[in-house]
Amino acid sequence: MLERRWRPDGPLDVPAVLAPHRRGTGDPVWRHAGGAVWRTCRTPDGPGTLRVAVEAGEVAGRAWGPGAGWLLETLPGLLGAHDPVAGFRALVAAARPAGHPLVRELSARHPGLRLSRTLRVFEALVPAVLEQKVVGREAWRAWRWLLNRYGEPAPGPAPDGMRVFPAPEVWRGIPSWDWHRAGAEAVRARTIINAARHAAKLEAAEPVALDGLLRALPGVGVWTSAETRQRAHGDPDAVSVGDYHLPSLVGWSLAGRRTDDAGMLELLAPYRGHRYRITRLLELGGRRPPARGPRMAARDYRSF
Repeated sequence: MLERRWRPDGPLDVPAVLAPHRRGTGDPVWRHAGGAVWRTCRTPDGPGTLRVAVEAGEVAGRAWGPGAGWLLETLPGLLGAHDPVAGFRALVAAARPAGHPLVRELSARHPGLRLSRTLRVFEALVPAVLEQKVVGREAWRAWRWLLNRYGEPAPGPAPDGMRVFPAPEVWRGIPSWDWHRAGAEAVRARTIINAARHAAKLEAAEPVALDGLLRALPGVGVWTSAETRQRAHGDPDAVSVGDYHLPSLVGWSLAGRRTDDAGMLELLAPYRGHRYRITRLLELGGRRPPARGPRMAARDYRSF
């Protein structure tokens, strides 16, 4: 075991900061147990397990496996140390009184929210592809199945059932019948297999070039690129255009009405540079539109 202690320069809500990396209940790479967040990762040095807890005002990070040193070295960035939150606060202050009062309220209510970055692009891309055009439960079921089948056991004393994200060559070798068993149809499977061939290039890309590289891959569009960049590089302005729920959340919260992608971008325009951060705040405390009709049912490609 390796250990590192780090003191943030302000309030820090560790579970909220790390929550975007969790893919549903039972995620094999993410757990919240014993007052700590556990996370596994395939680092450039190999698999690793990270335990993050707050002790006496400090972040206590403990890590195991070949990737332990890398996980502790990048721990501050994972917890938002490089997030330009000061610029956002200045933007909110400058927007008075024209800025939306809900944005000011949520910013004050969640001072410990930071945007996390993992620096692992392919690990962020795969679950984003699995979540394309399906309900979350369907995507998370496929994610769990593939990680349990092809992921490695987590190093160290991780909670039971935790696995490590497979290497790109493992994703390239998954046969068609196992994609089917997981519930991922051929289009999403091909997108992931092709992306695995370019994983090294994606990992080496500078953040400013990543959007173009991602969207050059067949099957990766605006939404998938944004979801990937949010998690891999903590991009504060990466808006998930094309999301099924997000325009309604933004529209209802900031204008009291439902809206579409164009309307969402218009409402977020005053906060350009921090539009993803606004959506995170609204996810934590925004106003959701009243439900109309039943939820979209999860499909099961395994029965097709």
